Amino acid sequence: MKKLLNEELNRKTVEEFRNCGKYPVKVILDNVRSLNNIGSVFRTCDAFLTDGIILCGITATPPHREISKTALGATESVEWKYIENTVEAVEQLKSQGYKVLAVEQTVNATTLDRITLSQNEKYAVIFGHEVRGVEQEVIDHCHGVIEIPQHGTKHSLNVAVSAGIVLWEFYRILKQPGSS
Repeated sequence: MKKLLNEELNRKTVEEFRNCGKYPVKVILDNVRSLNNIGSVFRTCDAFLTDGIILCGITATPPHREISKTALGATESVEWKYIENTVEAVEQLKSQGYKVLAVEQTVNATTLDRITLSQNEKYAVIFGHEVRGVEQEVIDHCHGVIEIPQHGTKHSLNVAVSAGIVLWEFYRILKQPGSS
């Protein structure tokens, strides 16, 4: 096996990314404090062609040097906006026909390996604060909750890691044959 060179990866330009079809998935960051996590989520959203990010509460916004360090340019390709109140962001998306799901550990959460997604629906997934997670008030406004199954001694994952796992699963399930 030969490692591919950057020029062999067929990467989209920023303009090609903006004009290509996106998966009907928006990400909401609810009070995420780490600038590196925010940048990493931007990069993951770029990788899986998500339809954008909504930054809420204390979540910092681009341009910021520390976000750029991990985003590696994804703040230029991925559409984003800031809405101070996360519940307001959730209600806006619900009024636009999105099914809103928090990523959190709750009673009656659906584990990610059992999630059913429809290619006819639009989704928004919420990732929360590194310590407190998604606020209960926000969860109360969601259609449901997704939990990432974990079997070790820890009961949480880094928010950027969680976003990578969840967005990959959404991409895997929603990817239509022949799409790219």
